[in-house]
Amino acid sequence: MIKIVSFKICPFVQRVTAMLEAKQVPYDIEYIDLKNKPAWFLDISPTGQVPVLITESGHVLFESDAIVEYLDEITAPLQHGLTPEQRATERAWSYQATKHYLIQCSTMQSADKDVLDERMAKLSKSFEKAERQLGQGAYFSGESLGNVDIAWLPLLHRAAIVEDRSGYDMLADYPKVKAWQKTLLDSGIPTKSVPEDFLQKFSDFYLAERTWLGRGANLNEAPCQPKQTKSGGCCG
Repeated sequence: MIKIVSFKICPFVQRVTAMLEAKQVPYDIEYIDLKNKPAWFLDISPTGQVPVLITESGHVLFESDAIVEYLDEITAPLQHGLTPEQRATERAWSYQATKHYLIQCSTMQSADKDVLDERMAKLSKSFEKAERQLGQGAYFSGESLGNVDIAWLPLLHRAAIVEDRSGYDMLADYPKVKAWQKTLLDSGIPTKSVPEDFLQKFSDFYLAERTWLGRGANLNEAPCQPKQTKSGGCCG
């Protein structure tokens, strides 16, 4: 059986587990502490980052882009009959999501409103592009779930949690993206692709007292100096 090595709140990991869940591929998962990485993990991970996938034959794969492509090669595609041009377009729109994962991580850790607004301006560029591209279908490319939906799922799932728990809506200006978000949430895949204690772990990290979102996004407060954070701390 496929095995995933994971950190519980990493969006890159969720992209992989969401694809496994969408394709109904069984897998084992082992969670590690990125602040205290076990020696066996450092021995098999060239980057020291998650996700890592260990194939049934024991081969180690890393980098979520490579892992997702591997899963597509060994399983039936989510969307059948795509042309080479369509598959390339799907990869390009998936990249538009994944390159904003760490930007969203950084945005959610903002210690005051000014810093959040600055970072949110960068994150919003991704949602603006998606808003222009989305059509009338429930999913990105129409009426069926595809790889682009899976790539965007971590961003939209986290935006939903932030809105629910802080009142701050990252997608307020993007009605098509909001509808798309609801479709993905209603699919059940976001919940299935994270551990049972994900909400608590996520909130403890991103919605804690140290962040503006954690203190209550609707509250007026004097700005404070933001703490320095490692941009890739959620996955490496």
